[in-house]
Amino acid sequence: MSEAEQKDTPEQAEFRAYVRKWLKENRPAKPGFRLPQSPLEVMTEEQRQYLCAWQRKCYDAGLVGVDIPKAYGGGGATDKRQRIVNQELGHADVPFFINVIGLGMAAPTILVHGTEEQKRRYVPGILSSDEIWCQGFSEPGAGSDLANSQTFAERKGDMWVINGHKVWTSLAHFASWMILLCRTSRDDKYKGLSYFIVPIKGAKGVTVRPLIKITGETGFNEVLFENLEVPDTLRLDQVGNGWNVAMTTLLYERGAAESAGGAERSLTSVVDRLVSLGKRVKRDGRPAIEDETLRDRIVQFAIKGEAIKQTFRRARVPALTAHPMRIPLQGKLIGSEFSQLASALALEIEGPAANYYMGDPKAPDGAAWPLAYMNSYGITIAAGTSEVQRNILGERVLGLPKSK
Repeated sequence: MSEAEQKDTPEQAEFRAYVRKWLKENRPAKPGFRLPQSPLEVMTEEQRQYLCAWQRKCYDAGLVGVDIPKAYGGGGATDKRQRIVNQELGHADVPFFINVIGLGMAAPTILVHGTEEQKRRYVPGILSSDEIWCQGFSEPGAGSDLANSQTFAERKGDMWVINGHKVWTSLAHFASWMILLCRTSRDDKYKGLSYFIVPIKGAKGVTVRPLIKITGETGFNEVLFENLEVPDTLRLDQVGNGWNVAMTTLLYERGAAESAGGAERSLTSVVDRLVSLGKRVKRDGRPAIEDETLRDRIVQFAIKGEAIKQTFRRARVPALTAHPMRIPLQGKLIGSEFSQLASALALEIEGPAANYYMGDPKAPDGAAWPLAYMNSYGITIAAGTSEVQRNILGERVLGLPKSK
């Protein structure tokens, strides 16, 4: 029995048994096409349909939004059952949930800052995956300075007219809605920002253009707004409070909540995958795992993975969360770099075979690791680069002098 299971209440233990049994009996058949490694790399319509159907099936079984009130489409649980689902999803090694931005960022932000009408209208579609969401924060000219956003929303009566340019917009090519940070005043850098939820799919005044990544695939987009008109009812929170709303989104993006399919899920399997790879790949005629140096590297890596798990668990202890950003920032920083280091270690294990890419029958694991290594750089940049995370931790959490 795992440590998590030992701490389950009788009710949680019963729920865990249900989740485990359901996942065993409902594992989807492997599709006849390549599934991407993460929700942010979904490119084709057949991939979208397959993953949306899986999330919808899990939602109908009560495995998505378990801790969200029933009035907003959730399960209404009050004893952290989503955590149990996430742990069992990791053990079951089933497909991921595609609506990652909706589940991890949009829904939590709407639940904190939205009106009752907004919560009832938008959260259920996020949980079921009926409506895919994307995030409109980054801009081509703003660099890492989110507060420098220049996409402008001009008020005209009960409407807002939006013009601007967002970039690195994952899932925009499938999205129905976007959470969007706009400038509504040029008089104040921070208080001149407001936050909207805006339609994307088929909306007049919205153009979505795919960006080609180093992997040769798409997944990111740029989104251009040209006189997009939205009603004031789509504004989230007060005019001029967009910066604070955006901080809520980033807090959740960096791991403040246990949205469906959370970060612990990937940590659960990555070490096992490295060990499996080491057993199958040959080095000097022997399984690579028999190389003492490599074995030590994997063990050190496993220890680091366990330390990250413990960091995530600390986030559940109220006495350790006096500063709301401390553990989420740490989790985002070390978690994203852990994924990158895992991929790099896998390439070392593979040796020269790591040069084979997708489509080459000689590529170990279908070239999953080289692909993961290249994609990992996007993860260390998203939600603020590792350098930005370290600056924030130093200045706002540790109280160190501001960098120049």
